Amino acid sequence: MADLSLQLRDFRLTTAEILYHMPDHPGLLQCYLWQELDQAPDYPVLRRFLDFWQRNLDGKLHSVRLASQTLITPGELRHAAADFRLH
Repeated sequence: MADLSLQLRDFRLTTAEILYHMPDHPGLLQCYLWQELDQAPDYPVLRRFLDFWQRNLDGKLHSVRLASQTLITPGELRHAAADFRLH
């Protein structure tokens, strides 16, 4: 129920692809996928997570790619291309 309440306040499903340098081998990049409900365009939940990462984890951030999608949208109407009837 809490997720629905967040979605009604314009929170979106947000996915971040985080590339970071491996602590033991800085020349190699590792990928981490993060997904959470967050609020565009500021993304406060993601920013808190990235701040935590920089303060507490050894892997230096390389880049972050972001995608977000609203989960509650207006209904769509499509016309059916075929009509099937069962007797």
